[in-house]
Amino acid sequence: MSALDVLLGEALQAGPAVLVRVEAVQGSGPREVGAWMAVTASDLIATIGGGHLEFEATAHARSLLKGQVLPLTRRFPLGPSLGQCCGGVVDLSFEPLPHQPTAAQCADLRQHLSPPEASLLPVGLFGGGHVGRAIVELLSRLPSRVQWFDSRDEVFPADLPAHIRAEHSEPVQAAVQDLAPGSRVLIMSFSHAEDLAVLAACLLRRRERGDLPLIGLIGSKSKWASFSARLRERGFSEAELSGVICPIGLPGVVGKQPEVVALAAVAQLFSTWSPAA
Repeated sequence: MSALDVLLGEALQAGPAVLVRVEAVQGSGPREVGAWMAVTASDLIATIGGGHLEFEATAHARSLLKGQVLPLTRRFPLGPSLGQCCGGVVDLSFEPLPHQPTAAQCADLRQHLSPPEASLLPVGLFGGGHVGRAIVELLSRLPSRVQWFDSRDEVFPADLPAHIRAEHSEPVQAAVQDLAPGSRVLIMSFSHAEDLAVLAACLLRRRERGDLPLIGLIGSKSKWASFSARLRERGFSEAELSGVICPIGLPGVVGKQPEVVALAAVAQLFSTWSPAA
C-alpha cells in the first residue's frame, strides 16, 4: 500500500492532518519539488527528506493542527541555523486536510499528489512467484508504473496500489505487445518454457520497435547458455542476444533469498532510469 493510500484510507479517517509539500528548491535539498508528507497528531506519512528540516516542518504542522494561526508557507535555508549542511533553500507549503473527507475531496487529493507519468519508471514484470512478489513489494513504494503478468490468475495479491496492474495472460507472451513503450522488462515465470517464449517475444518487439531498453531474465549462466543456443536457432543475432541481462541484478549484491534478488533487480532497473523533470 502506498503512502497516499495510507493517507486516504486510514489517517484521514482517524483525524485531521496537515499536508506538507516541497514547492521550490534552490541549490541542494533533500527532496525534489512535489515531495510531500502528511502530519497527524501522532504520525507521519511519507517524507520530505528527514533531518532537522522535517523536524521543524512537523512542529509547524502540529501547531496548525492545534489551532494556532501560523503562515501556510515557510522558507528554510539548509545551513548551520537549521543544523543541516545541504546548502540550499527549500520552500514548503502547509495545507490542512479534512477529517473524513468526501469521495470528491479524496479524488482531488489523489490527483494533486499523484506524480506525473513522465516521472514514473515503467516496468513489465512476468511472473508472480516469490521473487516477483518481492519485486512488487519494493516497487509499491517507489515511483513506478508496473504491468505484472502471469498465466496463472490465482497468484496475484488482492490488495495492490493503483500504480501496479496485475493481469492474467494466457499465453503469457501475448502480453508483450501490451507493454508500455520504454518498459524495463523482468522475466521470471514458474516455467522455463514460458520464460523462453516471453523472452523471444520481447526480442522481436525490440527488433521491430526498439522500445524495450532493458530485458532481464532470472537464472544462472547455464540457463542463459541453453536459452541463447535455442534463440540462435530461431534466428536471433549475437547483437540481439547481447542485449539480454542474465542473471539479473546489480553486480556485487550476493544472496539468493527472494528479497535480496528483488533488491538487486530493482536497483538495476532504477540505475537505467532518468525521470523527466
